[in-house]
Amino acid sequence: MAGASACHSPDPCTDDGEHAVPDAGTTGIPVVDFDALVNGAAEQRAQAVRDVARACQDWGFFMSDTTWKVVNHGVPEDLKEAFMEACEGLFSSPEEEKAEYLEAGPMAPVRVGSGFYAAVDGARYWRDYFKMFAHPELHCPATPAKLREVATEYAATTRRLLLSLATAVSEAMRLESCFQILVANRYPPYTAGPGLGLPEHSDHGFPTLLFQNGVDGLQVHHGGRWLLATPLPGAFFVIAGDQLEIVSNGRYKGVLHRAVVGGERARMSMVSMISPCLDTVVMPVPELAADGEGLEFRGVRYRDHMEHQQRNKLDGKAALDIARVQRVVTVTGPENWR
Repeated sequence: MAGASACHSPDPCTDDGEHAVPDAGTTGIPVVDFDALVNGAAEQRAQAVRDVARACQDWGFFMSDTTWKVVNHGVPEDLKEAFMEACEGLFSSPEEEKAEYLEAGPMAPVRVGSGFYAAVDGARYWRDYFKMFAHPELHCPATPAKLREVATEYAATTRRLLLSLATAVSEAMRLESCFQILVANRYPPYTAGPGLGLPEHSDHGFPTLLFQNGVDGLQVHHGGRWLLATPLPGAFFVIAGDQLEIVSNGRYKGVLHRAVVGGERARMSMVSMISPCLDTVVMPVPELAADGEGLEFRGVRYRDHMEHQQRNKLDGKAALDIARVQRVVTVTGPENWR
């Protein structure tokens, strides 16, 4: 896609120690048995639910067990590959075929662009993207011809899995009718050294599923360090988002993550995210704060939160400020001392 390389700021990961690209592996990243979560008997599922809850509380990030195959999660490898190939076809299609979607507004149902949102970040980041609203109605470009068929199947299978995850982390939040987005990210080769494909941020949704094409670059922030997340073969990454943090009153965290580039091969990552319906007011589960005391977040309409994040520069977890309860601090001066 034209424009990504021309606008990239070189070597943004070396401005200070916090942004230095680490030499770290996946040691310690939680692994959850999704077979037990989806298909297990009552005791097995209960343990898997506890594992998911612990991973969300301690990390906000985990991945599926390496033994988790087609019969377990219902997302065949050939479907994942077909969806990635169809999205690659869209990225390489002529500009005129996707002109109506290029740099569309942040709430447009189909959006193609580079960086994060060029209107506010100047497309400084080494990324091309394709975003589409997938549920309750699928919005999809007409070309490539196979994209709609593949996207329809991929959205349906990942949505079923995401709903199982949502149920596991919060039985109190009913997501039978929810909003879903599919995102394809392409991070072109960049041989001038390490750089940012996408800066640190948390996702605006509930849980996110992510798989990639075998090229690493996803990093998660945990314990004060940036860890390179290398998946088990065939595994999905699961990323907790802001809506989960709001619902849990901060017990579970929308994990900070970013994408780095640096190598001769392009990296592709495919994202499926579910959230409450756009006009749902999301608020903490009442039982997590007795009598309304100790609430970290107020109720906020999901549409407002999503649009706030998409219209502004990515800045860590700043997008959550729209929902945070503002504490009033009273300072007494010497005239009030007794």
